[in-house]
Amino acid sequence: MNGSGGRLYFDSAQIDRGIGTLGLKLQFAAADDEEGIVSCLPLPAPRRMLLTMARPTKLQQLKSRGPAKNSDGRSQSYCADFIVYLRNECHLAENSIKAYSRDLKRFLDWLEDRSIPRLKIAELSQYVSWLCQRSLAPASVARHVVALRTFYKYLQLEGVVLDNPAELLTTQKMWQRMPGVLSPAQVDGLLAAPRRSDSYWQRDRALLEVLYATGCRASEVCGLRLQNVNLKQKHLKCEGKGGKQRMVPLGLRSIESIQLYIDQLRVRLVALAAATPEHLFLSRSGQALDRVQVWRLVKRYAQRAGISDDISPHSLRHSFATHLLAGGAGLRQVQEMLGHANIQTTQIYTHVDHSRLQKVHREFHPRA
Repeated sequence: MNGSGGRLYFDSAQIDRGIGTLGLKLQFAAADDEEGIVSCLPLPAPRRMLLTMARPTKLQQLKSRGPAKNSDGRSQSYCADFIVYLRNECHLAENSIKAYSRDLKRFLDWLEDRSIPRLKIAELSQYVSWLCQRSLAPASVARHVVALRTFYKYLQLEGVVLDNPAELLTTQKMWQRMPGVLSPAQVDGLLAAPRRSDSYWQRDRALLEVLYATGCRASEVCGLRLQNVNLKQKHLKCEGKGGKQRMVPLGLRSIESIQLYIDQLRVRLVALAAATPEHLFLSRSGQALDRVQVWRLVKRYAQRAGISDDISPHSLRHSFATHLLAGGAGLRQVQEMLGHANIQTTQIYTHVDHSRLQKVHREFHPRA
C-alpha cells in the first residue's frame, strides 16, 4: 500500500488478505480526506484495483451535524417557503392558504428566539397550552395543531428536521355541535327580505336564492362564473374545496331570480368594471363579490326579516341539507350536492330534523 496526495494505493495481494482489514484502513483514510472519498489508482504492477468509497447521504450528513442553528429570520423564511409550497405544489385553495398563514403567524409569535429544528415535543406541548390560554375554541386549537404537523412534514422533506415531533401532539376531543337551521317559514321571510327600493335588490335576491337552492358555500357562490350557470338545463357547476367541481340543480324560483338579475342589473354593473368580469355576482364597482360582502348581505336581510343574529351564509347551507332530508331525499344524494368527501359529515343533518325521526318512529315502532 502506498499513499500520496490524499490517495491510497492497494495491490491485489493486500486486498486478498481480508476485506475487514481493508475496511478499517479505508475508514481511517476517509477521516483524513476532506472530500470523504478514498481513491485507489493503478500502479505499474501486474494487478491493481480501483476502489471508491461513496460520499455520505444527505440524512447521514444531517445526523452528523445535528440540528441547525436558527434565527428569527430563518424561521420567517421557513414559513414563507412553506406557504409557497402549499400554493404551487399542493395547489390548495386561497382560503386554505390564508388559514395556514394565520396559524403559522401565531406560531411565530410564540416561537420568539427559539430554534425550530431544536424544538422537542415538550416545547411544542407548551405551544398548545399557550394557544389554550388565549381562549381559542377547541376547534381552533385543533386546526393550529394540524397546520403545525403539516409544516413539520414540509421541514422533513426539506431536510431541516429529522423527526416530526408535532405528530405526537394531541388535542382536546371536540363535541359534535348541531348546526343552526332555519325553518321553511324563516327561509321564505329571508328570501323575500330584499325590497324593490333597495339599490341592488335583484342581485341580493338572486344571491339568497342560489345559497338556499344549491346549498353552496359562500366562497363557492362568490367564485361562480357566468359560463358555469346553465339556466336552460337548470343546473350550475361550482368549484369546492381542493378544486373539486360538482353539478348542482337549480329550482324554478332561483332560475327566475338569476335571469332577472342578469337582464336588469348585471349589465349595468359590467359597464362599471375596468375589464369584462367573468363572475356571476358583482359588486357595485363591477368586481366579484367576496365572502365578507356576502356575509354582510345575509346578516342585513336576516335582521330585516326578524331572524336571529346567529344567521350566516352557512345557515342556508345547513337548511338546504336538512330540508332535503326531511322531504325524503337520500343521504348519498345530499352528500353529492353538498360536495362532502365523507358521508359522516352529511350524517349530522339526520340528527337535526326531529319531524323526520318522529315520522319513522310512528311508522315502525309497535307502541308509537
